[in-house]
Amino acid sequence: MQPIKTALCSFGMSGRLFHAPFIETLPHFELYAVWERSKKLAAEKYPSIISYDSYEELLADDAIELVIVNTPNVTHFEYAKKALLAGKHVIVEKPFTVHSDQAKELQTLSEEQNKKLVVYHNRRFDSDFKTVKKVIDEGYLGKIVEAEIHFDRYKQELSPKTHKETPGDGTGALYDLGSHLIDQALTLFGLPDAVFGDIRIIREVSKVDDYFEVLLYYPELRVRLKSSYLVREPLAAYSLHGTLGSFVKSRGDVQEANLDKKILPNTDAWGIEPETEKGLLHTEKSGTVVRDYIDTLQGNYNDYFKQVYEAIRFDKPVPVSAEDGLNVIRVIEAAFESNDEKKVVKF
Repeated sequence: MQPIKTALCSFGMSGRLFHAPFIETLPHFELYAVWERSKKLAAEKYPSIISYDSYEELLADDAIELVIVNTPNVTHFEYAKKALLAGKHVIVEKPFTVHSDQAKELQTLSEEQNKKLVVYHNRRFDSDFKTVKKVIDEGYLGKIVEAEIHFDRYKQELSPKTHKETPGDGTGALYDLGSHLIDQALTLFGLPDAVFGDIRIIREVSKVDDYFEVLLYYPELRVRLKSSYLVREPLAAYSLHGTLGSFVKSRGDVQEANLDKKILPNTDAWGIEPETEKGLLHTEKSGTVVRDYIDTLQGNYNDYFKQVYEAIRFDKPVPVSAEDGLNVIRVIEAAFESNDEKKVVKF
């Protein structure tokens, strides 16, 4: 196995929690370099890592094959474009870009450069979402007619990351948490016919949107995506209703919490939810009504990175394509248009 020499564009929370642990523990990759503008923290954890003062120096290193763009949203387009032009494969954190025309340009450039461009929608590999997808794919609920996905928090205080709380392109809850929910909805149900968006600021201290409700219209299905920073009592993360029954599931994936505790993703027990987080399936099987809690599938972001390796080394499909990332941004733009014009927007 020839490991892929990989570089991070930042060693903040995203780099430390969501990328470095997987690059470190998987034999498919080598955590080779990082761009650190001022504080040099990566070497404390990874002594052999190369720390570059500038992005240009990092991109000039011919040994680097893969660059992970995990910087503030507004920089994604610029940094991903530079990496592609430098002949690197690229993983871009969500949201892929701020504007859909930027996403299209990166998609075209990656094809011209013959380099892999992958969007980091890691929540496809959460235990709860994988279980929801299995319930739908195996037809437990019949034809789905309604689905609701929540990603709620209770946070009166602002994030210490000032770039997330400063009004500007790509900031706010819809670009942040909404990217996850939209990607999950499109993965499950495909592109909608129309979009409605209600996007608000509900905390007195907030300057960017911290509440949204996005409704996706399909011919025989409605999908509601919702997030609020003022939900103290958690609601079900997934509520699905079909012609045969319903499935209700909490947001129970443990990977982020374990990464925050510095637990490495290198054991067989990684990504297994507590039994208490099982989803409730109330449906009909062979003419008999059943109501029972079902086992949750194992979550694992390692699977994302392994698929990236297969794509780069053996030209297999990427786990999340540029087209997937582009479609998420298109829905976000439609939701903002709907919110501004107070109407349903055709997609």
